[in-house]
Amino acid sequence: MARAKTQFVCQSCGAVYARWVGRCEACGEWNSISEEVPETSGVAGGPPAKVGGKKGRQIKLVAMDGELTETPRHLSGIEEFDRVCGGGLVPGSVLLVGGDPGIGKSTLLLQAMAAFAKRKLEAVYISGEEAIDQVRMRARRLGLADSAVALGAETNLKDIIATLDGEDRPDVVVIDSIQTMWTDSLESAPGTVGQVRACAQELVRFGKKSGAAVIIVGHVTKDGQIAGPRVMEHMVDTVLYFEGERGHHFRILRAVKNRFGPTNEIGVFEMGELGLAEVSNPSALFLGERDRETSGTAVFAGIEGTRPVLVELQALVADSGLGNPRRAVVGWDSGRLSMVLAVLDARCGLSLSGQDVYLNVAGGLRIVEPAADLAVAGALISSLSNKTIPADTVLFGEISLSGAVRPVSQTESRLKEAAKLGFKRAILPKSPSSQRPDAQGLEIFEIADLGGLIAHLSVS
Repeated sequence: MARAKTQFVCQSCGAVYARWVGRCEACGEWNSISEEVPETSGVAGGPPAKVGGKKGRQIKLVAMDGELTETPRHLSGIEEFDRVCGGGLVPGSVLLVGGDPGIGKSTLLLQAMAAFAKRKLEAVYISGEEAIDQVRMRARRLGLADSAVALGAETNLKDIIATLDGEDRPDVVVIDSIQTMWTDSLESAPGTVGQVRACAQELVRFGKKSGAAVIIVGHVTKDGQIAGPRVMEHMVDTVLYFEGERGHHFRILRAVKNRFGPTNEIGVFEMGELGLAEVSNPSALFLGERDRETSGTAVFAGIEGTRPVLVELQALVADSGLGNPRRAVVGWDSGRLSMVLAVLDARCGLSLSGQDVYLNVAGGLRIVEPAADLAVAGALISSLSNKTIPADTVLFGEISLSGAVRPVSQTESRLKEAAKLGFKRAILPKSPSSQRPDAQGLEIFEIADLGGLIAHLSVS
């Protein structure tokens, strides 16, 4: 019998090679190449092509303006979870949830499934990593032992699909995790690129065909990306990341892709003895332990998805005894910090090249929008000059390479959130007189460039 033809696939990025190499040329990872049998049959590749076979069947094409069947979303009652999903789970949709080990993915989804079951939905939790008794132990610890959630422990995807595709089809299914699943249509081991891709495709097909909402748990790499082929993120409808620092009790559920709702939406949870509790007002929580009399701190009024969030930025500028000063950042883009430092040096004459600079976003939140530039610059200037920014002041605005401060979107939502939490003043980019936002009762200071920020802080 002839030996099956094999190929060598990078388990980090999915690049394919004709022979084994020590380092992947596509992603730069070492020792990530493994031998696999190409997908020529089964889920991903379909049956082998036959010479002279029949043509494919014609599909039915319909008009764009045809009648739309609205299906109600599945609501869990956990408002933060439903918010990130775009207002609940869409029947037939497939969600991919990734996060660091031990961050609380399984805990969150077990709580969500119990909430769905409480609303009389058929909820099934399939674990490929734990035995049923282990899942029951966690449920008992969370106070969910009496929930009507059906549990299963299996890794053979064919058996799982056969179980779910019976007469009593579930409304919501959790697969924990995709890296443990395998299909016998491939000879490679579970967790390899081929197996992950094939199993994900089969689960997507099951969800679309049955109308069940499928939630897939995915492991992440050391870079924070979901392990396996990137094509998996294109297959699913929604991609969620569960973020958080081990030293903080806050957890952030962030949507980076959502076909049925806004992206970059976040849900905030607090880890406690009884699992994850939702935080309905994260701004008050992030600012609750704020030290109001310290230089180097600034409050940023940001937007995460559709939600305004106020968070404290902390900066420390200190003399460096090193030839190459340190730049340490937690919760923000280090490249963006380098740009702000360069603009302060070149456009404002503030010499920071010989200083160690540390920047931290309080509470474990990660900020991705450029509107935080002005608050970061304010915290750096405050630390360098040892002058405190008034505690009742919020800042937001994008900094350009020329030193100008550019307007950002949703200004009124940011100001409204600040006013609700008792802030009195706001420093923001100068806007045209015809587009000036409602001040929401705050004292507004509009600046055109970083020079105006330095002048204002020195006066304050």
